[in-house]
Amino acid sequence: MTTTAHRLTETDLLRELEPVVEENLERHLRIAKEWFPHEYVPWSEGRDFDGVLDGTPWSVEQSQMSEVARTSLVVNLLTEDNLPSYHHEIATVFGRDGAWGTWVHRWTAEEGRHGIAIRDYLLATRAVDPIDLERARMTHMGAGFESANHNDLVRSLAYVSFQELATRISHRNTGKITGDPRCDQLLARIALDENLHMVFYRNLLGASLQLAPNETMRAITEVVKTFQMPGNTIENFTRKSVQIALAGIYDLRIHRDEVLTPVLRHWGVFELEGLDAEGEAARQELFGILEALEGAASRFEDKREAHRAKLAARGQVLESV
Repeated sequence: MTTTAHRLTETDLLRELEPVVEENLERHLRIAKEWFPHEYVPWSEGRDFDGVLDGTPWSVEQSQMSEVARTSLVVNLLTEDNLPSYHHEIATVFGRDGAWGTWVHRWTAEEGRHGIAIRDYLLATRAVDPIDLERARMTHMGAGFESANHNDLVRSLAYVSFQELATRISHRNTGKITGDPRCDQLLARIALDENLHMVFYRNLLGASLQLAPNETMRAITEVVKTFQMPGNTIENFTRKSVQIALAGIYDLRIHRDEVLTPVLRHWGVFELEGLDAEGEAARQELFGILEALEGAASRFEDKREAHRAKLAARGQVLESV
């Protein structure tokens, strides 16, 4: 793959990418299928909670799910809840005019369905403590979200290309571990949205790689180096993410092999020609980061297997996807 080495300002790049945005917006609207959150919620299982309606208080025995399934569902939901902050970020970077603005609002509307559907499902099935959930939402949204890629167009495109795919995988694996076919069906439907969003951003970043290869290569490397899921500001996120990783819902191996690698392969970053010295240095750094992630993923897998062996010796099982 050959590129041009012409350097563009961010304003130039926004303008040059506008036709690509238009093309991919049209593609997205043509392919995306309308769906309705209420159709995926088992409303017949719902009943009043305690409080002003004097219903039945929640207790853990009412939940049919394991602790790790509840943890992952709550993390996924709280991540979706911070949509106002995400909208602000992409609207600031992409703008509100033309095809860019149309996409920003369409993306926001589609993402909004995810939080609605997951919360309705959790409350109708009494899968989680509604009071703890609401308090966690208030804490998480109260802190807001600000990406490390704030106000940088190319880094923002690189980040969301990886993040949308990571979110898709997290939803799919969470659905599987719940053991509830209805939840699995709901999260599979949400994952379809996330995949279409990933394709949109991935295509834009691919075009940026052709227009400004050296700057884009550096942006990709910086994002891979500093990548964190948008839910990382959730209270006790480190402990929750370890639970999720031990269950195989989302871990370093998945992140490297199922998120980073396929997207980088699609862009052809290691076959790209025409990079200058800075662009090549960024590519070599990226290669080193992937090598380090390979080692870290293998070490985590070894520790997880040792942990499983210890649990098995005690007659316990580590739940996994």
